[in-house]
Amino acid sequence: MAADLSQIVKAYDVRGVVPDQWDESLAELFGAAFVRVVDADAIVVGHDMRPSSPGLAAAFARGAARLGADVTMIGLCSTDQLYFASGQLGLPGAMFTASHNPAQYNGIKMCRAGAAPVGQDTGLSDIRELVERWSDEGAPEPAAQAGTVTERETLKDYAAHLLSLVDLTAIRPLKVVVDAGNGMGGHTVPTVFDGLPLTVVPMYFELDGTFPNHEANPLDPKNIVDLQARVRAEGADLGLAFDGDADRCFVVDERGEPVSPSAITALVAARELAKTPGGTVIHNLITSWSVPEVVRENGGTPVRTRVGHSFIKEEMARTGAIFGGEHSAHYYFKDFWNADTGMLAALHVLAALGGQDGPLSGLVSAYDRYVSSGEINSTVADQAARLAAVKAAFADREGVTLDELDGLTITSADWWFNLRASNTEPLLRLNIEARDDNQMQSLRDEVLTLVRA
Repeated sequence: MAADLSQIVKAYDVRGVVPDQWDESLAELFGAAFVRVVDADAIVVGHDMRPSSPGLAAAFARGAARLGADVTMIGLCSTDQLYFASGQLGLPGAMFTASHNPAQYNGIKMCRAGAAPVGQDTGLSDIRELVERWSDEGAPEPAAQAGTVTERETLKDYAAHLLSLVDLTAIRPLKVVVDAGNGMGGHTVPTVFDGLPLTVVPMYFELDGTFPNHEANPLDPKNIVDLQARVRAEGADLGLAFDGDADRCFVVDERGEPVSPSAITALVAARELAKTPGGTVIHNLITSWSVPEVVRENGGTPVRTRVGHSFIKEEMARTGAIFGGEHSAHYYFKDFWNADTGMLAALHVLAALGGQDGPLSGLVSAYDRYVSSGEINSTVADQAARLAAVKAAFADREGVTLDELDGLTITSADWWFNLRASNTEPLLRLNIEARDDNQMQSLRDEVLTLVRA
C-alpha cells in the first residue's frame, strides 16, 4: 500500500516525526524523486545535528545516486550554509532539518540550483506523488551507471562569502552573547566570527539535537529568557539567538530587550539601499509600517507580499529586489541567491552598531516607531466563520480599508491588523500594530472577542 504523505509534505518542505511518520526507506525514495523532478545529474546534501539527520541524509543520497546523480555531501551545516553550497556550486540541494521543531521531528528543505525554492507549486507535489507511487509499486529502476557520493567542506567558504558582503574590519570592539540553542549556530558562529573585533560569550554551543536547555525557537519569548539575563549580567552590547537550523537570527539589545524583526528589516534595508540606491525591498504584510516608511525615506521601493518564503523569493526574483524581510526573522538577500540567512542579517547589525558609538537600543529606535501585539493565536473550530464575523464587523466603518491578500487585513489611519488561518492547525493568527499602546490594546480586545465568540 502506498505511503500517505499528506501529514508530512507541507507547503514548503517535508516535516514529520521519525520514525513514526517517515524513516530512512522513505528518505531514499525522496532522494530518487528529487533528482527525477528537478532533472539533476548532481546535487548537494547537508544536515543538522538531530540524531536522525545523518542516517536520513545518507539514505536520500543513496536514492539520488541510484538514479545516476552525483551527490556532494557537506555534512553538518546550517540551512543557509546549504543554500550557499547550492548557489556556489550551481547544484540543487537538500537540507535535513526540522528547524525549531522538537527533537523527535525531522524534515527536508529542498531547492533547485542557485537556492531557488522547491515548494508545492514548484516541484514538491510532484516529488510527493512519485514517493507515494514508488512506496506502493517498488523503487524505480536504477540508472545504468550509479552516481558517486563524495564529501566536501564548505564552512570556511560560506563564512568568507558572508564576510565579503559586510565590512566589519573597522567596527569598534563589541561584546556579544550568542545563544545557539544547541543548534547549528554552534557550528557556524565560531568560524564566521573568528578574527572579528568581537568578544563572544557562547551559550549552548554544544550540538545536541535533543535540545537539553530550551527549544531552538527564539520566536517564543520563553526561549530567549536565558539570553536576556546573560546579556544583562555580562554588560554585553547585544545578544543574538539562532533557531535550530540557524537560518533565523533574533536580536536583543544591551538592556536585554528584544528588538523586533521589523526593526531589523528596516535597519538592514537602509544599509542595503546605501549600497544599491533606488533598490526594491520586499516585506510581508505583517511587518511594521516602519519598514516601507524607512525604505521610501532611503530612496527605495517597498513591495508588500504574502507571508512565506516561497512568496518572498518569487517576488525577489520577479522584481530584482536587493533585500527582503519577514516578521518571523527570515531575511533574504540578493547577494545570497535571494535566499534567507540570519547570519548575514546579524553581521549587518554588528556592522551598524559597531560603526557608531551609541547603544543598540538607541540605534534601532529610529526603526521601531509603532506598538505591536506580536502574534496572538486562537484555537477556533470554524476559521472561515470567525474570519467572516470579523470582516462583517469592520467592513462598513468609516476610514477603514480591507484587503485579503493573505487572510484579512483591516487598515485605518492609526492602526492595522491581520487575521490569518494557520495552514496546519485549527488556529487563527492575529497581528496588530497601532500608533500607541492604548489603541493597540483596545483593538486587540475587540478583535479577540469576535474571534473567540
